[in-house]
Amino acid sequence: MRQHAGTLALGLSFALCVAGNAVAQAPPGTYDAMTSPQIRAALEAQGYTKINDLEFEDGVWKADARSADGQRVELRVDPATGKAWPEDAVAELSEADVRARLAAEGYTKVHDVEFEDGMWTAEAEDPGGRKVGLTLDPDTGRVVGKDR
Repeated sequence: MRQHAGTLALGLSFALCVAGNAVAQAPPGTYDAMTSPQIRAALEAQGYTKINDLEFEDGVWKADARSADGQRVELRVDPATGKAWPEDAVAELSEADVRARLAAEGYTKVHDVEFEDGMWTAEAEDPGGRKVGLTLDPDTGRVVGKDR
């Protein structure tokens, strides 16, 4: 029985260590975000190769890569889904659409709404009154990244 308890404790210790490493690879404060190996795999599944400079910044993952046709591209990547947008993506929404979407989600004092590097960005106060920098999906206006 004593040996069984020791084995159980060792197994639990190993599981906690593995779980801790998985969280450590996720960006700080984003427990639902994908880790860098998961983002790399998601980009490869979308046809990108030679993925370099993968880093979490401004609430989204950023990377340099080669597209399926071999062109060098800079990418912005949704930290929750791994969906990538190249820096030269074209917005499906207007600034007014983005402002309306943010207002509908409870954001106030929205300003500095810009389309840059293939993504919409904005500054605002979240529903809790905290100032945040936002990065939005250029096709839907969904908030994909927040930076305080």
